[in-house]
Amino acid sequence: MQWEPAMAEQAVAPQPDVPAETGAVPVLQVSGLDVRYGQSHVLQGVDLVVNRRPLSLIGRNGMGKSTLCNAIMGLVPAFGGSIRLHGQELIGLKPHEIARTGIGYVPQGRRVFASLSVDEHLRMVSGGGSDGWTIKKVYDLFPSLQARRRNGGTQLSGGEQQMLAIARALLLNPRLLIMDEPSEGLAPIVVEHMVETLHNLAREGVALLLVEQNLGVATAVSERIAIMVTGRIALETTSDDLADDEVAQRRYLGVSTHIGHTETPAAPAANP
Repeated sequence: MQWEPAMAEQAVAPQPDVPAETGAVPVLQVSGLDVRYGQSHVLQGVDLVVNRRPLSLIGRNGMGKSTLCNAIMGLVPAFGGSIRLHGQELIGLKPHEIARTGIGYVPQGRRVFASLSVDEHLRMVSGGGSDGWTIKKVYDLFPSLQARRRNGGTQLSGGEQQMLAIARALLLNPRLLIMDEPSEGLAPIVVEHMVETLHNLAREGVALLLVEQNLGVATAVSERIAIMVTGRIALETTSDDLADDEVAQRRYLGVSTHIGHTETPAAPAANP
């Protein structure tokens, strides 16, 4: 199995995000977001902005990254703060209402259904129109899915399941695509093709929030990087600056990409 992006041109890394013009509304703006699980204060005043260019959110396990995704999608309640998509407040909306505002969500672990074929997964969410993303267009993007359109979701490889999860989200014609740990469990060659596909989607105008533990994937996809530590955004920087900053890598991620240094990350906690 190979991940086969449809676009023939060579992928070009997205350019640095252009700061929003005065008065311009961000694609996604999270302000002062607090989320609690019982007595545990998981997200603590999170501020995050996604504009036209992809943003990667990275951090160790248990830092609150998946909780942030779930809060944006209305899957966990916010204790306080604001989440706005193109200026529209999302807090208080139900998950299906949030999806309809223009957010596509690719959850951690793909979450495909064993009882549904590839084609049934796609027809379940497709609006059936001819504008925007259609089943034909996602099959053009992922030819492997078309070849296996009659297979059940769990009969696919990990890479094919990730293609299906992305295709399912794209059929909602999202203005923003949120992806939680998309490289998890995938072979390096599959990850490489996935990164190329995300570059192509960015060129088509889909805003992207990529949540990752894999520093290499995060920096390959986006120029802007945010690092989450214990429920807060501890640092916002660029891919180049983070790649050159061994101290920041060790402090916030417990790893080092510099030649000659090996370090074992701290034992991960359960991801909220």
